[in-house]
Amino acid sequence: MPQHRALEQWVDQVASITRPDRIHWCDGSEEEYQVLIEGMLRDGTLIGLNHQRYPGCYLHRSHPSDVARTEHLTFICTSRKEDAGPTNNWMEPKEARAQVGKLFEGSMKGRTMFVVPYLMGPAGSPYSKIGVEITDSPYVVVNMRIMTRMGKVALERLGESDSFVRGLHSLGDLSPDRRFILHFPEERLIWSIGSGYGGNALLGKKCHALRIASWIGREEGWLAEHTLIIGVEDPSGQVTYMAAAFPSACGKTNLAMLVAPLQLSGYKVWTVGDDIAWLHVGPDGRLRAINPEAGFFGVAPGTSVKTNSNMLAAIDRNVIFTNVAVTPDGEPWWEGKDPTPPNGLVDWQGNPWTPGEGAAAHPNSRFTVPARQCPSISPHWEDPEGVPISAIIFGGRRARVAPLVYQSYSWQHGVFVGAGMASETTAAQSGAVGVTRRDPMAMIPFCGYNMADYFAHWLDMGQRIAHPPAIFHVNWFRTDTQGRFLWPGFGENIRVLKWILERVQGQGKAAETPIGFVPTSDALEMDGLSLPAGAMDELLRIDADAWAAEHAEQGLFFDRLAARLPVQIRQEHDMLRQRLSRLSAT
Repeated sequence: MPQHRALEQWVDQVASITRPDRIHWCDGSEEEYQVLIEGMLRDGTLIGLNHQRYPGCYLHRSHPSDVARTEHLTFICTSRKEDAGPTNNWMEPKEARAQVGKLFEGSMKGRTMFVVPYLMGPAGSPYSKIGVEITDSPYVVVNMRIMTRMGKVALERLGESDSFVRGLHSLGDLSPDRRFILHFPEERLIWSIGSGYGGNALLGKKCHALRIASWIGREEGWLAEHTLIIGVEDPSGQVTYMAAAFPSACGKTNLAMLVAPLQLSGYKVWTVGDDIAWLHVGPDGRLRAINPEAGFFGVAPGTSVKTNSNMLAAIDRNVIFTNVAVTPDGEPWWEGKDPTPPNGLVDWQGNPWTPGEGAAAHPNSRFTVPARQCPSISPHWEDPEGVPISAIIFGGRRARVAPLVYQSYSWQHGVFVGAGMASETTAAQSGAVGVTRRDPMAMIPFCGYNMADYFAHWLDMGQRIAHPPAIFHVNWFRTDTQGRFLWPGFGENIRVLKWILERVQGQGKAAETPIGFVPTSDALEMDGLSLPAGAMDELLRIDADAWAAEHAEQGLFFDRLAARLPVQIRQEHDMLRQRLSRLSAT
């Protein structure tokens, strides 16, 4: 057996500070999982659900102050502030250790300290990475078992190496005043205290797989992205793989598991990943993607047979639900699951629910489910070399401005399209909902270094990819003047994917516009879909005045990055202004 000396030394060091009653090294076995579940059922951390209808499913209710990512308490701790950049909260490492380190002193007294070795990525992939999370939360442990390859498989991969991402998490006293999520990318280190919520506490997810991995990826020449991965199979049986980056709660999971309507049933979407992708240049000169995760941490509200039948089928067993409502029969429930709420619901805080008095399930309530349970999971989802990406899609929630879909002119222009992204905030972030913010590549909360350097890294990657993917932007959320969505979305989005597929293959009708190539009015397959008169024209319309305002807002964002912004981004921004001026003059 290999000796994990570096890991053991770190565990001893943490234990001497946090002073737990006992230490448990997790092996990732089913027996261990069941023991942890039974312990949480006894102490009320978990509530058993109806095991006839939902076998192996449990409910967790988090503290009402601990229900979403706390971005304002999330910091990048680099030795130089400029390396974190103006879009990240920065804390000097020495200050971070002094201010937050003391919160860990004795924080695990009376608790068990769990050592959770985990592997991000398929077991046989050269692109996978090792992490170890130390936590005092059994809820975190069982979720990490679902979301990663945990335990023995990770320790075997680690061997005698000291190369692993260290993550220290403690619930502390769950006070928002003593809640911090700190990243030390130069040290491959994560500290999190005062929160039990998913993205703040499951350190393999956003903290490791995006913030730390994005830093490592820049150093090693690959990309860690907030991106789903799908394979689109056409009627001939050929599968084309695409990656798509949307902010949280903007439809990534629904797109990743899309079921085509009957009229386009010759097309099928295969799920490789629903949230995060690690992208490397393969030996064939193509960009290849692996899904570093082993499960889905999905948003429950809005998930239904209509919106995501594959996910609904996946979450009927072996699931940890968080902050959903419960029916009198002990079944999980959330807004959008059924047209009418059943009588006798208990809300996400454990209180009897009355219609009209707030949501029964928290708007950011979640489920944690093994990816293998998804009916649309790709047979290639764990391919060690990853799947070849032919298209990259950016998108977000925009009631105005952005058309349904458009294609960039080139890789460089596509990087600019991603850099200029904006989206309206959702319940996945703490704070106000519906506020438009700049969110380049859907990475503003997750990039572990200066966003200007991140753009430069994307541009450099384009020089290294012999066959770069085509880049697109989509917007399912455009509305009319009454605020009604113009596009039905969900399964009908296959019509947009079909056009993207045609464009990748050198086909598909498009018109050149100031922002890129937009489908002509007859380019999308509309068989079986009837939109209101004028809806398609509005969905594809480029409003010069609206885009002029968008251009100005982009400029203000780029000004924040001016000290390190790549010249190519400025050039593309200037060229957009020139093209918009010509459109206004016509």
